[in-house]
Amino acid sequence: MEQPAHNLGSDLGDIPADVFRKHLHQLADWIADYRENIAQRPIAPNAKPGAVLAQLDATPPETGTSFDEIFSEIERIIVPGVAHWAHPQFMSYFGCTTTSPGILAEMITAAMNVNAMTWRTSPAATELETLVLDWLRQWLGFPDDFQGVLYDTASISTMHALAVAREEASTSIRTLGLSGRTELPIFRIYTSDQAHSSVEKAAIALGLGEHNVRRIASDAEFKMNVRALREAVNADLRHGFKPLAVVATVGTTSTASVDPVREIAVICAEFQMWLHIDAAYGGGLALLPEHQWVTDAWEEADSLVINPHKMLFVPFDFSALYVRDIERLRRLFTLAPESLHLRDPAGAEINYMDYGVQLGRRFRALKAWVVWRTFGRAGMAARIREHLRLAQLFAHWIREDPRFEISAPVMMGVVCFRLKDSDDKAADQKNSATVAKINASGKAYLTQAKLRGRVVMRLGLGNVLTTEAHVQRVWEIIREAV
Repeated sequence: MEQPAHNLGSDLGDIPADVFRKHLHQLADWIADYRENIAQRPIAPNAKPGAVLAQLDATPPETGTSFDEIFSEIERIIVPGVAHWAHPQFMSYFGCTTTSPGILAEMITAAMNVNAMTWRTSPAATELETLVLDWLRQWLGFPDDFQGVLYDTASISTMHALAVAREEASTSIRTLGLSGRTELPIFRIYTSDQAHSSVEKAAIALGLGEHNVRRIASDAEFKMNVRALREAVNADLRHGFKPLAVVATVGTTSTASVDPVREIAVICAEFQMWLHIDAAYGGGLALLPEHQWVTDAWEEADSLVINPHKMLFVPFDFSALYVRDIERLRRLFTLAPESLHLRDPAGAEINYMDYGVQLGRRFRALKAWVVWRTFGRAGMAARIREHLRLAQLFAHWIREDPRFEISAPVMMGVVCFRLKDSDDKAADQKNSATVAKINASGKAYLTQAKLRGRVVMRLGLGNVLTTEAHVQRVWEIIREAV
């Protein structure tokens, strides 16, 4: 019997087009106002865990709610409950790379909501990813045999790079796995004591073990000590371990120090280890001609990760992994033999799902394409150059105040400094308390770090909205707090 047609009225389908259009205009004005007036907002809520949750309905909604009502809760509960990373006086971590063209591109991406897993599921998303990755490759000075793939963060990029290293150093782990295979050696990964914890997380995920990541001591400038690296590798060989890879860092998390990549590359070649460069933060300096030193020996690497969401003005999240002969990455992860080689001369059908564990993939390339076309290399370099100037200016103010001292060389847009005291433990408490007091004020936001066991304050720059006046104000806030 013929079934009656469903009534596609207001209760089915999407919200009406005219209502959607009205809310779009309202939201556009709200976003513009938020961006323009963000400096007047408290940077972070001074609330205890659970404060936001306590204001929200814990019962799942049974019936629909109007967007007007939903947005009123967003303004009243959600917005006051976030840390406003785009605030010009948010100087924590590595600043914030939110930009207006990036916001516009994210809105377009959300509207299309395509899946960039294969060329056929979204030809433009695939080909634009190929394009922006090649733009970035050229800016980084990589030769043609390096090609890239996009992930969300450097943690995932590093995991994929080390997965290839593990496969090439062993026998058929892709097909046979690790479990029960007594013929496999115990692998070792080496990185500095300043490197990111993503190296340990990769080792955990890959079945290599957290304890098999050897943290190598850093020198007085917080760079990996190459002699200590060689000694660790030789010691592991004597004990029957298999040196697998070295992760060298260009822009470490705490101090933005740069490991001696060329010297590390020599050791990697000697012991046949994979060289992965974590340039998630510092790689952005490659856009500045006067900072080409940062790319020294990159051509010797097997892989490198850079996060344009840390210095190159692409909104979070956006991480690019480059691998020498990226076919090695595809061989490890593809489950579709008919997938075409990434370097297919026609360049017509690349399936990026074959280059990692992800199947569904966001259209990340659009926001990079929009931002980079809006600013250009010269525009981005000028903005980075200004952040470097502001970091040096802030460091100059620190040096002029006898109460403070610089705790690490100022390499990039990061300044580590410390309130002095004759008693180190007392100084640790004062520095930690000062950061907490500043952040609780809502007027500025810093982080703290531990260097050589001592607590230091840390300021990070990167926001296009941050001016010298904002840095001056944060310096005043710091002095008032102590």
